[in-house]
This record gives sequence, structure tokens and C-alpha cells, in this order.
Amino acid sequence: MAMGKRRQRQQQSLWIEERRLAQSPGHPFYERLNKVLDDEGFDAFVEAECSQFYSDRTGRPSLAPAVYFRLLLIGYFEGIDSERGIAWRVADSLSLREFLGYELSDAPADHSTISRNRRLIDLESHQAVFAWVVGVLAKRGLVRGKTLGMDSTTLEANAALRSIVRRDSGESYEEFLERLAKASGIETPTRQEMAKIDRKRSGKGSNKDWEHPHDPDARITKMKDGRTHLAHKASHAVDMETGAILGIQIDPATAGDTQTVDDLLAEVVDNLGQVLEVPEAAEQLSEALAAELVADKGYHSNAVLKSLRKMGIRTYISEPNRGRRNWKGKPGEKAATYENRRRVKRAKGKALLRRRGELVERGFAHCYETGGMRRTHVRHHPNILKRLLVHVAGFNLGLVMRQAYGKGTPRGLQGSLATAFSYLRRLIVALKLYPRRPDIRSRTLQQIIARYTASGEATPRRREPGFATGC
Repeated sequence: MAMGKRRQRQQQSLWIEERRLAQSPGHPFYERLNKVLDDEGFDAFVEAECSQFYSDRTGRPSLAPAVYFRLLLIGYFEGIDSERGIAWRVADSLSLREFLGYELSDAPADHSTISRNRRLIDLESHQAVFAWVVGVLAKRGLVRGKTLGMDSTTLEANAALRSIVRRDSGESYEEFLERLAKASGIETPTRQEMAKIDRKRSGKGSNKDWEHPHDPDARITKMKDGRTHLAHKASHAVDMETGAILGIQIDPATAGDTQTVDDLLAEVVDNLGQVLEVPEAAEQLSEALAAELVADKGYHSNAVLKSLRKMGIRTYISEPNRGRRNWKGKPGEKAATYENRRRVKRAKGKALLRRRGELVERGFAHCYETGGMRRTHVRHHPNILKRLLVHVAGFNLGLVMRQAYGKGTPRGLQGSLATAFSYLRRLIVALKLYPRRPDIRSRTLQQIIARYTASGEATPRRREPGFATGC
């Protein structure tokens, strides 16, 4: 075999034969995902939903709504947080171009085109797409809707603390410190002197006094890792029987869980109401929708428990230790609190609280850690919620893929192929080690096959050398 050499950059040919163009074998995960979307009529649904934002005659054809929403789904499945990163990844991948329906001669969408379509299509259309995906899950028995688990997490804002300004005067942080230093008698303060004044000052990071000029929805708060940053708050409502996310809400990071529970519950009811309009999906839902609510201590308050009790919702909310309570003049709050306390102490309540920690935290990990949305790259809550709705819809579609094909993400399929190759190599090694001992060889092959079939989802304890993990 002759040695090939890398070609130096040269002028491209004007015409290229079609048979000489690069061909992609396709990605098995995205091919199957496209089949699921096509079988459910995804393209027709989003085109009808977004038709009001496009003109029938004026201008050249823009980015198709089905392609736009698929681009945002790629952000979840590939773990890409920014629209610029999504555009770059699509331009670099033949399999993703095939998933989007691009020909080799078609130019993929630029990040500015994706951003423009996000601004063009309203929030209600994104919510309709999310509800449509919930309906797809319901048709496959992945939504019951009886018991809901709720929790919230913080998302890092696309804003820096050094850029905040005073709400009253519009001064930057450095200008404000310089004015304080001059007021204290220092005519030309240095950075060290201003830092010393700032170190002794109390309440210096108050959201009542400071805001970001370009993202007023961001709030100064402490993140999960202990850092102080401008952030937003994302809340999830999860089906406790299947793990499907039925509602998502974005709020200021300083908003308490007790202040956001009503809006999130209303969002879940709206989504389930749209599912009930489809007879095939409505048959799979529970007869008692949103009958139970499971949450942690952050959601426990007298007003929340009383309100949920009036709505007929049984609560399983962990109760913080508040000591001896005074219930004088609060019979409704007392009854709701004591009923919730009794339910939490039962075996069912303890099991639900353990399961809530498993299912809700799993959704956070998939959507914001491996899904890459822990930091937001857009500003203002409507824009962030648009991205999150389709991002979380990708998580729900992953449940459909896992039920149908055994793997819910492209990386999961990649890992299963690596496992299969590893066991195949062990079979080959066993055949070579015992070529003349059919009894030992047969017993060894049976052990390897039994281990693979029993724990095919698990990765082998020792990764075999020389085998790549790619598809």
C-alpha cells in the first residue's frame, strides 16, 4: 500500500461529480429519533403552529420551523449550551445535517438565523411544542399525571457581577466605591483602598440596590457550588411514576419555592389539559390528575399546604424543624400541616420522598450538566424559557427513545456499542485460548454470553485496550 500524503491547501474545483461528494452513513440514534418524530407528525404540527409568523408570498423561504426545533433538540442531545455552538456542530457533522434534512449542497443555518427565529416565534408556540412532546409520551404510557415531584435549581446568567449598576443612580460598582472613598476623606483612592472600604461594608450585594443593565431579570445569588453569581431559577415538575418532566418554569433566583409552586402547578395542569384533548393519549393518563405533590422543605409553608388542601391535592412535603407552633386562629393551616406530617411519616411518604430525590435530580443532571444548560447564553426570562422548553422536551424524547430502542441519548448508544465490542473481543480471545478443549471453551463462552445478557446495560469492569468507544 502506497503512503498517502496530506494535500496542501489549493484552489477548489468549480464542479464536483455527485458520486465524489462525501457521504455519511448516518447516526443510528438520530435516524430513529427522526422516525419517532415523523410517525407522530412533528413537522406538520410545528408548521401549523408557527404559520402565523411566516408570509406565504413575501420574501425567500426562511428556516423551516421543524428544522429550528430540531436544532434546539441537538443542543440537548449533544450537550451544547449556545446557539453559536449548535450552528458550528451542525456545519461540522454530516450525520446531523442528515437529521435536519440538509443536502450536501445546502448551507446550514447560521447562529444568527437560529437566534432570529427564536425571537420571531413566540413563547406560546414553544410551550405548545413542549406539550405536544408530553402527549407523545402519554401515548406510549410514559405519563400518568397522578403524583408530581417538584424541585428547583439555579442557572448561571449570561451576565457578570463586575457589570452591575446601581438601581437609583446608574453608577457602576467601581464608581460607587470611588464616591464612598471620597466621602470618607480619600481624594484619590487606589484599588486597595476601595477594596478595603468595600470589605467592611454590609449588604453590598443586595438585589434591591443593584441590577445588571442588560439582563434585569438576573439576580445576585449563591450557586450550588458556593460561588456568588448572577443567576436565574428553573423549576421542574416531574411525573413520579415515569420520570417525565410535565412542567418547567423560569423565575428570579431570589424567588422562594413557596412563591413559584402555584405557577408551576398551573403549567402542569395546562399541559395535561392539552394531552386530554387527544383520545389516544388521554386513555393512558390516571383518573386522578395532579392528586399528589411531593417536594422538599423549601416548599413547606402554611399558605401552600392550606391552598393545596383546598384544591384536593394530597401533599408529601418534608417539614423543617420549627419547634413548637402557635395555631391560634389558624385552624385551616393546622389541619393541613398535621395531615401532611402524618403522610410524610408513613412508609408511602418516605418512599415517595426518596424517589423524588432520584427522579427530579436525575432530570437536573441530564438537562443542565450533561445537557450543557447550566449556564444560559440568552438573556431575559422569555428567551431563556424558550430554550429550556425545547431542551427539556429533548429530555422527554429521550425517555421515548429509551423505551423503544433501549438508549435515550447518542452517548448512551455509543457506550452500548463499546460494551458489545468488548464482549465480542472476549469471545474471540476465549476461542483462541482453548482451541483444543471444547469443554472449557464451551463453558467459557456460556459464561461470557450469560454475563452480557444479564448486564448488557453495564460497562465491563475493565475496559479492553485497543478498542475505540465511538459509534
